[in-house]
Amino acid sequence: MRSIVIHYNEIALKGRNRPYFTARLVRNIREATADAGVKYVRVLNGRFEVELAPEGDMAVVRDRISRVFGIGNFARAGRTGVDVDEIGARILESLGGLDGRQTTSFRIAARRADKRHAMTSVDIERQLGGMVQAATGWKVDLSHPELRINVEMMAGETLYSFGKEKGAGGLPTGVSGRVACLLSGGIDSPVAAWRMMRRGCRVHFIHFHSYPVLSRASQEKAVELARLLTTWQLRSRLYLVPFADIQQKALMTVEPALRVVVYRRLMLRIADRIARKARAQALVTGEVIGQVASQTLENMTVIDGASTLPVLRPLVGMDKDEIVEAAQALGTFPISIIPDQDCCTLFTPKHPSTRASLSSVEAAEAALDGGALIEAAIKAAEVRDFQFPMIKSGV
Repeated sequence: MRSIVIHYNEIALKGRNRPYFTARLVRNIREATADAGVKYVRVLNGRFEVELAPEGDMAVVRDRISRVFGIGNFARAGRTGVDVDEIGARILESLGGLDGRQTTSFRIAARRADKRHAMTSVDIERQLGGMVQAATGWKVDLSHPELRINVEMMAGETLYSFGKEKGAGGLPTGVSGRVACLLSGGIDSPVAAWRMMRRGCRVHFIHFHSYPVLSRASQEKAVELARLLTTWQLRSRLYLVPFADIQQKALMTVEPALRVVVYRRLMLRIADRIARKARAQALVTGEVIGQVASQTLENMTVIDGASTLPVLRPLVGMDKDEIVEAAQALGTFPISIIPDQDCCTLFTPKHPSTRASLSSVEAAEAALDGGALIEAAIKAAEVRDFQFPMIKSGV
């Protein structure tokens, strides 16, 4: 069994736009498995087949496919003809290679993409089920089988597989445009970025740091997070933006209670400029209502006014436990909890305002004269590019 059969889910609802989505998904599958020995990716009726070359690594290909957005489920598969006796013989032959699986019950799930076959799906299931039962002694369990044997009959050929592995779901990366995510290095923002990727967005990352006032630790974390997240979207760009000069100037001119909101607005102004240059259509943050002082509805409204682009907050209604669980599943949690010196904590007052007024914040910004500081920060930003499976520059 040197093939993998792939099914999409949400793409099936796209009507006349479906060819665009499926073409993008095929492109992403090919790119994700480019170094893993894939012979070809074939578009079939409502499904794809990935066939491995003799040197292909099945375990690596399955792992790569599990990270490609737009896939509902997939399974290792074999290919044979449409004669039911031949299908049964191939299934029994392949059952012998199932890694010591202890099975006592099974079911056959047959689908006919080609309805011209003389037998109905139910008839095919009964005949194949009888063959498997006679050879193995397993009982048939249609509700909760230990092993599900999938049979997909098409014009002139059949794909058969055992069980199903859950795909990443969502929409193929790239079909929903570009966004720019403020990547802090904490737990929340990587999860927010991943959720936007899952909706088909290509995500650029913008990290604000306070080097040389603080260490490079936060930058190192941002690089590692961007590298990990790239395994899901295949190509990424990270902007490392110096923010210490702005913070030091704000320390002298902005009253402590407003400082956090002013910081956030200046970050959005810088991110807005970078995002527009990168042709991104929205900004993304990991903010959650009520999690910290700056994340009240009143403050979010004031902060959003600094951006000309929409500000998306994929985590806004989640609680911390849910976000931590998502970060652990994603694999970003161990990186996010590495101690560092975050620019968001530098010069943070003990009692920040939870309901800053727009007029007071704008007055504070006028005194700060942040235009030149913003220009300097954008000019000094460092750009890092990532590509998966091969990391190289020039994305």
